[in-house]
Amino acid sequence: MTAYVVFTRERTRNASDMEAYVPRARASFADHEFERLAAYGKCETLEGAPIEGAVIFAFPSMEDARAWYDSPEYTEARKHRHLGADYRAFITEGV
Repeated sequence: MTAYVVFTRERTRNASDMEAYVPRARASFADHEFERLAAYGKCETLEGAPIEGAVIFAFPSMEDARAWYDSPEYTEARKHRHLGADYRAFITEGV
């Protein structure tokens, strides 16, 4: 069953770390099957605190999504994301 990885960026704290994150994060997808469904397009918060942006990726399964998220390449990349901004991230299974 398809799984969706969803990131919401709540607040940027360090732009240079975010700049370091982007190419590393892109490279982390090289060996993973995925589809980018949304990436920082126009966003309107309907409930809760406003966000700066959102990203949604689709993976073939929860296991595939975790394999990407826990990969050595993305583990290294996300260090910069954690330093650069406040995010919420989750994986949810589709229907």
